[in-house]
Amino acid sequence: MRINKYLALCGVSSRRNSEVFVVEGKVKINGRTVTDLATDVKDADIVTVNGVRVSPVEQHIYIMLNKPKGYVCTTSDEYGRKNVLQLLSEEYADKRIFPVGRLDFDTEGLLLLTTDGDLANRIMHPHNEVPKTYVAKVEGEISESELGKLRGGVLLDGVRTKKCKAKLKDFSEGISRVEVVITEGRNRQVRRMFDSINREVVFLKRTAIGELKLGNLYRGMSRALNDKEVEYLKKL
Repeated sequence: MRINKYLALCGVSSRRNSEVFVVEGKVKINGRTVTDLATDVKDADIVTVNGVRVSPVEQHIYIMLNKPKGYVCTTSDEYGRKNVLQLLSEEYADKRIFPVGRLDFDTEGLLLLTTDGDLANRIMHPHNEVPKTYVAKVEGEISESELGKLRGGVLLDGVRTKKCKAKLKDFSEGISRVEVVITEGRNRQVRRMFDSINREVVFLKRTAIGELKLGNLYRGMSRALNDKEVEYLKKL
């Protein structure tokens, strides 16, 4: 089994992020550091990451979190900022749980966390085009022509975004509330899409990933996914 897939099965991280551990020389097989992503792991091999032995997880964990703003979606942060794992109950303290993708520091809403690296890889892989729904609040009344520009794709770093859905939900007290559904996961994408039409997002929340919806889960709270939800994600 390729080393990145093995690490994902161990709950180290997604396959893509596991590759970073390998390239950075943090992974050893039978005491020997490996940096070649083509390396295979055999049944009897002893694999360590940062000196800690890892092995495939027998029963994976799947969690939905309503992320508040002010938290980073990493397992550690060089600036000492609060991370989303601190919001989970103590029963998960010794588990190799990691966030599936990221929400910006100032963005709220639905975040999945798991020990299942393969599932995380499927959700995040751009070829799968899993839709992600956001609600953005912007100052002023946004026009249909502006929404049309978002739907058709805008240039970010010289590359046009894929077509998306954008719908005005309501306008009240000088604020437009817009629902946006994208199938990409580029860095700060929704905020930058609005920036491209000279609209600043003052509040952003992810409300759904595919058919999986945040619902009435309170800000900062989490819950385990039920069997039906897990099966849905595995079919993406």
